[in-house]
Amino acid sequence: MFKLFFDTAMLAADSQRVIALRMMKLAAGGKAAETEARRMVSEKMEAAADAATAMAFGASPGDIVKDYRRRVRANVKRLGG
Repeated sequence: MFKLFFDTAMLAADSQRVIALRMMKLAAGGKAAETEARRMVSEKMEAAADAATAMAFGASPGDIVKDYRRRVRANVKRLGG
């Protein structure tokens, strides 16, 4: 149970980092901002669909959080954080 709590807390912290990095990119404007905005929406839709499918097939909450953390860490890396 502690691992799920810790992983969820880390997901929240990492997500805040992605939000900050994305806001800077969006504030800069231009083609890169437009691309990021589209990517952000499509990533969220894909992640939600994947989570729903995983839950339907019996994935645990820990599995769902682990997948979201993987995605968020990839965004931190891609955005230069």
